[in-house]
Amino acid sequence: MKLKHLSLSVMIMGSAAGLYATGAMASGYHFGSQSVSAQGTAFANGAEANDASTIFYNPAGMSRLQGNNFSGGLTVVIPDSEYTDKGSKHVTGAATGGNNGGSFAPSSVVAPSLYATHQVNDKVTVGLGIFVPFGAKLDYDSTWAGRYALQSISLETLNFNPSVAFKLDERNSVGVGVSAQYMKAKLSKAVDTAGGLGLLQSAAAHGSVAAQQQLAAMQRQLLALGMTPTQIQNALAAVQDGKASLEADGWGYGFNLGYMFQLDENTRFGLAYRSNIHHKLTGSATWDFSGSSYDPRVAALVGAASGHKNSDGSVTVDTPESISANAFHKLNDKIDLMADLTWTRHSRMDSIDIKFDGTTEGDLVIKQKWRDTYKLSLGMNYHYNDALTLRTGVAYDQSPVDNDNLRHPALPDSDRYWLSFGANYKLNKQSSIDFAYSYVFFKNADIKYTDGCNPLATTCTGNGETTVGSYKTNLQFVGLQYNYSF
Repeated sequence: MKLKHLSLSVMIMGSAAGLYATGAMASGYHFGSQSVSAQGTAFANGAEANDASTIFYNPAGMSRLQGNNFSGGLTVVIPDSEYTDKGSKHVTGAATGGNNGGSFAPSSVVAPSLYATHQVNDKVTVGLGIFVPFGAKLDYDSTWAGRYALQSISLETLNFNPSVAFKLDERNSVGVGVSAQYMKAKLSKAVDTAGGLGLLQSAAAHGSVAAQQQLAAMQRQLLALGMTPTQIQNALAAVQDGKASLEADGWGYGFNLGYMFQLDENTRFGLAYRSNIHHKLTGSATWDFSGSSYDPRVAALVGAASGHKNSDGSVTVDTPESISANAFHKLNDKIDLMADLTWTRHSRMDSIDIKFDGTTEGDLVIKQKWRDTYKLSLGMNYHYNDALTLRTGVAYDQSPVDNDNLRHPALPDSDRYWLSFGANYKLNKQSSIDFAYSYVFFKNADIKYTDGCNPLATTCTGNGETTVGSYKTNLQFVGLQYNYSF
């Protein structure tokens, strides 16, 4: 019995396809906020360049900052997501059974960001940004209906982004940065041993000599271990799920560019580009069949017959590049208007090819066929007085998932709308604090995802399950940031 099941697949969905991250994401797999001050305007303030977090949104904006500047923030994401199963199936066509996943999203997720700039002279400013570009944390119940696609996932990333800005003249500035990005993923999922056994038994019943020979060989082995025919029949009928787990990590490197044009003292425009980052994630896959039967002799045989071995694995991951155009206009002494349009090349994600090292297992290939996306943000500052500035913004953020058949349980992503509020309060001439709150509405997301690999195949690895259901999601972002200039 050649039971082939996926393990590294969800790791790739977690790091290449970038997992849903409890909904704590912008489009695709970007973490939703890299700056609390930007969050207050729904990320429309790329051309504002009012604190050191401009390193992320447009490094050319550093040329506007005098002396030394520091911004450090924490963003707390509070997700609210529920899944309703609508007929998920084993590869055999039988219902997977199980529940709706329970409270699979954590109560909260926290991400930090740190930025610092130093004005070398009137023309040159240098800076460093440290932030979390991607992140995920999902933990479904072990008996949920979609367990063969995913049980739990944790994705952590950290990006180091040293940058430099050059003030070419009074109107034009450029900036450039490089990124060193670390990614780490952990996951677990159920292994559909019952589904694979059911396929084998069905093939034998339909006259497959090879399947009949495999089943006969299993019975001989179990008889040799001292089991009676009745015990064998009962044990095979009660075969349970196995479990696959993976941990993998890797580094990738990229760059970003920025340009800012000052039309007059009240109006400026910006362009920013972030390159794709090429990762090679390597790790180890482990398979546990100890709980696949109430009889340990059957569990051991199921594990051996599955063809899976604990092994190393690898996959290449290319994150998408993005281009942003933004504008800032000081309407009067009280009101600033801002806008940002960001295009992201998510179409790089066509399929995911996972390789198992040192084994005869076929590669796992997951078709995604993502589309390119855009995000439109509109924001406003209101200068209440010299100490207090109030902010607000709205945004539409498009999902790269093209249709329900390509929506994976690990990424039940959908278009979303942002409504943000924020404030900056000056403590004194040198320091201030930013606060931001955002509510994010997700469109309801249906899922009809089928793993195209037959568990008995030798040329690929997969469970062959179909996950059918719907997700309802919203989330809240709460951010606090401290800024210091000297």
